[in-house]
Amino acid sequence: MKKTIAVLPGDGIGPEVVGSALRVLDQLAEQFNHQFDYTFADIGGCAVDQHENPLPDQTLDVCRQSDAIILGAVGGPKWDQLAPEMRPEKGLLKLRKELQLFANLRPVTCFESLLDASPLKPERIKGVDFIIVRELTGGIYFGEPRERRGVGSDELAIDTLTYTRHEIERIVRKGFELAQVRRGKVTSVDKANVLESSRLWREVVEQVAADYPDVSYEHMLVDNAAMQLIRQPAYFDVVVTENMFGDILSDEASMLTGSLGMLPSASLSAVGPSLYEPIHGSAPDIAGTNKANPLATISSVAMLLKYEFGLEEEAGVLEEAVSAVLESGVRTADLAKEGEAQASTDEVTDEVIKQLNHIRV
Repeated sequence: MKKTIAVLPGDGIGPEVVGSALRVLDQLAEQFNHQFDYTFADIGGCAVDQHENPLPDQTLDVCRQSDAIILGAVGGPKWDQLAPEMRPEKGLLKLRKELQLFANLRPVTCFESLLDASPLKPERIKGVDFIIVRELTGGIYFGEPRERRGVGSDELAIDTLTYTRHEIERIVRKGFELAQVRRGKVTSVDKANVLESSRLWREVVEQVAADYPDVSYEHMLVDNAAMQLIRQPAYFDVVVTENMFGDILSDEASMLTGSLGMLPSASLSAVGPSLYEPIHGSAPDIAGTNKANPLATISSVAMLLKYEFGLEEEAGVLEEAVSAVLESGVRTADLAKEGEAQASTDEVTDEVIKQLNHIRV
């Protein structure tokens, strides 16, 4: 197989964890006789610095001409005081909209070897394996108007939450499709007791569910869902929800695993290449120190191989290698217990490659 991948390292630790992921991808390409060509482009703060634009046109062109996209992270305190349209995060939101990256998949798996890394009791998170399906191009992050009005004590800030029936239906169908190949259960999260958009959401779920008789489903209010993620996380299989709720719940869920550095994600497109990235931020406080956990980005590559290129065997081998590294006790600082040795970004990456060589002789 020969594929072209757009690589957007981004800001902070982004270039480090993306570099690790590409090393692993190169190893897999060699072992399975594939060719992956990379085209690099700027996004976020580094794009503001270099091009005075958080998403330059040339970056969009590179992404559109590629078969898949790998992203590191964007943002940092350096750019916090910029005008809203120049903020690094604006580039990421625009990328999602321009490429119609409507479905964000965030799997949450608690590895047996990391049960003691979670702030929850091991017996509570043992066996946790669910996926959050987050709508990514609608909702309050994209609604208009978005503005300030008035002055002084009468100043008013406005954000608008809108969803079309089409936007809801396509993300809900994605959730039900995933449930069919998992444990057959969908939890739809909304705020239908307050929000009109959630009442429409709930209506659409009811209609879509009729097309999937092999999948059970339920509605759950977002505040209850936040509690149940802590109380009984193993209860969930597929959680499907709107943009802002998914953003918050997936970050909460990351702590079940012990670290944001463990969770990968895929943002699937309706029309073109999809994007694969860790859910963590740019962590500028450790950028350049070789301390970042690369496993979320490496696991995002496994999702790329599976969902974008249909390379199930290669994805499975990579997932097995990541699990073996964790079983071996190699830990970056975010996962290491007090007194344990802390491995560097490069050392963890080396271990993943070593395990790949053991698995695929």
